[in-house]
Amino acid sequence: MNNLGTAIVTGASSGIGAATARQLAKAGFRVVLGARRLDRLNSVAAETGGVALPLDVTDPSSVAEFVEAAGPCRVLVNNAGGAMGLAKVADADEDHWRWMWETNVLGTLRLTRALLPALVASGDGHVVTITSVAAYEVYDNGAGYTSAKHAQSALHRTLRGELLGDPVRFTEVLPGLVETEFSLVRFEGDEERAAGVYSGITPLTADDVADVVTFAVTRPPHVNLDQIVMKPRAQASATRVHRD
Repeated sequence: MNNLGTAIVTGASSGIGAATARQLAKAGFRVVLGARRLDRLNSVAAETGGVALPLDVTDPSSVAEFVEAAGPCRVLVNNAGGAMGLAKVADADEDHWRWMWETNVLGTLRLTRALLPALVASGDGHVVTITSVAAYEVYDNGAGYTSAKHAQSALHRTLRGELLGDPVRFTEVLPGLVETEFSLVRFEGDEERAAGVYSGITPLTADDVADVVTFAVTRPPHVNLDQIVMKPRAQASATRVHRD
């Protein structure tokens, strides 16, 4: 029974987004899924009984078309994002930086701004933004990503105050190492380098993060889980990991 209202999940074609869509559907939400890779998105929609709509969060016209087609909603999960490259500031690739800021920061701005009226009108809206431990830590060679995630986090936390008194909640989930396609994208398809990120540890899975998102959005309406930091047991910080 889809009796909890409509939940919109961005970046839902794989990884955390797909896992979140599955768990929200199982919990009782009708899910509307957005991503660029429609073949994969359609597969997730078929599994969940949801609706798949094309979405490129870096394109304002794509966002506008998505929001119009999606209709009213009660939950928004801002999951679309990612990293590109791992370079010193002195060697920064501006195209990489531009893509990270467009995807993580402006993408979150566009979707949230467009859907806020519907979320408030639902009487029990909830915005969940998936950031990262990189939203409160910095590390060498990662300034493009960490700066984008810091900005995305600041945007989300600002909304918590600006909408205070309205019937909408804001939860930021900040995962550490999660084994998805994240590192494969960051290293432009270099499978060996991507696998090395998770070597010698048991990382979080997409389902682990989806569990937390689903828990947050199914709390009673008066309960707001502001920030949830989650890391594998073997990870103490962005730069401290114990490997077997």
